Amino acid sequence: MHSYEPRQGHRLAHDPLNAIVAPRPIGWVSTTGADGTPNLAPYSFFNLFNYRPPIVGFSSIGRKDSVTNAEASGEFVWNLASVALAERMNATSAAVGPEVDEFALAGLSAQPSTLVGPPRVGESLVAFECRVTGVQELTDTAGRGVDAWLVLGEVVLVHLDDSVLVDGVFDTLAADPLLRAGGPSDYFTLAPERRLRMDRPG
Repeated sequence: MHSYEPRQGHRLAHDPLNAIVAPRPIGWVSTTGADGTPNLAPYSFFNLFNYRPPIVGFSSIGRKDSVTNAEASGEFVWNLASVALAERMNATSAAVGPEVDEFALAGLSAQPSTLVGPPRVGESLVAFECRVTGVQELTDTAGRGVDAWLVLGEVVLVHLDDSVLVDGVFDTLAADPLLRAGGPSDYFTLAPERRLRMDRPG
């Protein structure tokens, strides 16, 4: 059994934490800068945190443009990163200045949102328009900030492409989400033969 205290180092070739908590949905977040420039960036730490009202969140290592923009405007959009959009999603992870439009950089169309200001990815099969409910710097057990920022937002409008709806039910396999895993470049995909169904007891 390999055991370690994270604060003292993992003593492995690569930190295993993001490979253990995997695969994860990708937080492909669009925001708008103060000057109106669209911003689009993928986040490895993203998830759904509440059902009613629906609340999603992403965490940024370092206070990046998405955090600054979301806090200032009070809005962001989450876009589903599908396998078909993998290369263009990856292109939006480039370290560029706030004046750069990542939609244009990755050859994506910026589709106007309905209830919020930031655009959504026109090619994405699913998008959540969100209003920010909180921005918080994460802290360690001593209460010290760790320069990681959690942004939470209530989903106020959901966009679903007709192709991902089968008899009124969202079909996860049809959406073909790209999932982030460990290491510097590992991603996973879903396959029908890996489906496992379990009903809750009682």
